[in-house]
Amino acid sequence: METADQNYTSSVNDIFEETGATFEYQNLFHQTIASILEACDLLEVPHRLKLIISQPKNELMIHCPVEMDDGSWRLFKGYRVQHNNVLGPYKGGIRYHADIKLDEVKTLSVLMTMKCALARLPFGGAKGAVRVDPRGLSKGELMRLTRRLTSALGSNIGPDYDIPAPDVGTNAQIMAWMADTYIHSAEPSIKVTARGVVTGKPLEFGGSEGREKATGQGLVYVLEELLPDMGIELDQVSYSLIGYGNVGSWVGRLLAARGANLKAVMDHTGAIYNEAGIDAEQLAWHVQKTGGVKGFTEACEISEQAFYSTAVDLFIPAALEQMIDLEHAEKMNCKVLVEAANAPTTPRAEKYLLKKGVEVLPAILCNAGGVTVSYFEWKQNRQSESWDAEDVDARLKKVMVRSARRVNKMAERFDCGMRMASYAAAMEHINTVYELRGSFP
Repeated sequence: METADQNYTSSVNDIFEETGATFEYQNLFHQTIASILEACDLLEVPHRLKLIISQPKNELMIHCPVEMDDGSWRLFKGYRVQHNNVLGPYKGGIRYHADIKLDEVKTLSVLMTMKCALARLPFGGAKGAVRVDPRGLSKGELMRLTRRLTSALGSNIGPDYDIPAPDVGTNAQIMAWMADTYIHSAEPSIKVTARGVVTGKPLEFGGSEGREKATGQGLVYVLEELLPDMGIELDQVSYSLIGYGNVGSWVGRLLAARGANLKAVMDHTGAIYNEAGIDAEQLAWHVQKTGGVKGFTEACEISEQAFYSTAVDLFIPAALEQMIDLEHAEKMNCKVLVEAANAPTTPRAEKYLLKKGVEVLPAILCNAGGVTVSYFEWKQNRQSESWDAEDVDARLKKVMVRSARRVNKMAERFDCGMRMASYAAAMEHINTVYELRGSFP
């Protein structure tokens, strides 16, 4: 168990006291807000903005009764947290996971606010979740749960107000069910654009080219922009991955296509290693067929400790939050930690890695490709257009490169790490918009 060894500024402590919160070091939401408030201090933003950003605007809790295939009924708890919408409609994924808590959803919602602001997208931040193991439900049960959830959310979502998307445990099919349910209850005047209520839909039902690979593609564009300044050539790097679902597998395949060497992968089923390189395409096929990396015959099984100790240039967590703690960080042997997952690194682990000379590229920069192509999908739905894959990739690259340059510039301005620089770049934009709009009434 990590213990507190970070002293936050009196300004940060004052905000927590003023909002009636008792700072808990192990609380991910508190950690995230404290770091953002420190970025606010660097920028010297007004006190009112610190108060506004420190808590979500809305926290919705719902309970969904669903009939199971055997005729029994189960009650599922769901959340939708809307953090901030000064930049535009709320935007954020819907997660289906058995171990989900409100503070986790709050954390993910504030990170979406930061992510959209850094990328200069016209969205605010939100996140949703249902406490369920989707692998334990049939397709029919998943559909009924999703439709019940969408109905329960009601006017709390909409293409002009709050736009969900896929996340851990959800996919394009679930988004299609959400959109269809919403369309059936939408006013006739908005039915044409109503499918824009969610993004990440199947291509045949208003989805966008490039959405499936978007998070991985955006991460690769960031690496292409930043690694040369670190003296690292992308076509010569070795890398390891935690998680080989949608994000991890696309990162693996896209980096492999650029000549990088995938040496080790770990997921919930185990860890595998091949010094000569793991075939990312074959592994993706194996995981799709079996549900995990375990049993992949073109690599040997290794222990978790051996996985973390594997020498690589890039260490890429692409699974859940807080997977890299101090104990893991002390074993790691890499040059750059690249956050493909949201908030995968604890503060103590990051502090240790930075002191050791490991660069940490933060999630709100690296994994913003997903929400960026979601924006493209939303825009195509509103305009009744369909862009080709090359156009989507070109637009995504422009957004990701500009975001990376903003972070670099802010890091130089304040002589700080990339995470603090990314928060500062996001907050500077949010502050500018609040100065222009004011706080109504």
